[in-house]
This record gives sequence, structure tokens and C-alpha cells, in this order.
Amino acid sequence: MSKSEQITVIIQQLSGKEAAPAPDEALFESGYLDSFALPDLIGELEQKFSIKIPDSDLSPRKFESVDRIVEYLDSHQ
Repeated sequence: MSKSEQITVIIQQLSGKEAAPAPDEALFESGYLDSFALPDLIGELEQKFSIKIPDSDLSPRKFESVDRIVEYLDSHQ
């Protein structure tokens, strides 16, 4: 399973939506995530990809789409 697919599964689980978001879809604007789900998303990403995301990076803008999350993870692994 690709990194993008793994992230999509995490987002679907957190949102409770069956439909998968498009890779470039704005997750917060489309209702897949909200500010309350961001810490849960970060926790899942840290566990799944064995990284530590610093508090200074906890900005919805950095995690606004599956593509942006993949870029973030690629640049921090």
C-alpha cells in the first residue's frame, strides 16, 4: 500500500466517511477533518510512519490534503 493510500485510510477512519478524498482535496474545507481531529491525525501519522511531528508544525495548512501530508512526511523522514 502506498503512503498516499495509507494516509487516505487514516483520514477515512478519523472522518467516518466511506468515500475517499481526492489527493488534492482540502480536507478541512470538505469536512473530512476539523481542528479537533488534527491531533488524532498527527498521532496516527506518527505511529504509522515512525516519526515525531513537533508542536510547531501543528498547523492545518501543513496537513490540508493527502498530497500535502505526503510531501510533509517525505521531507521529514
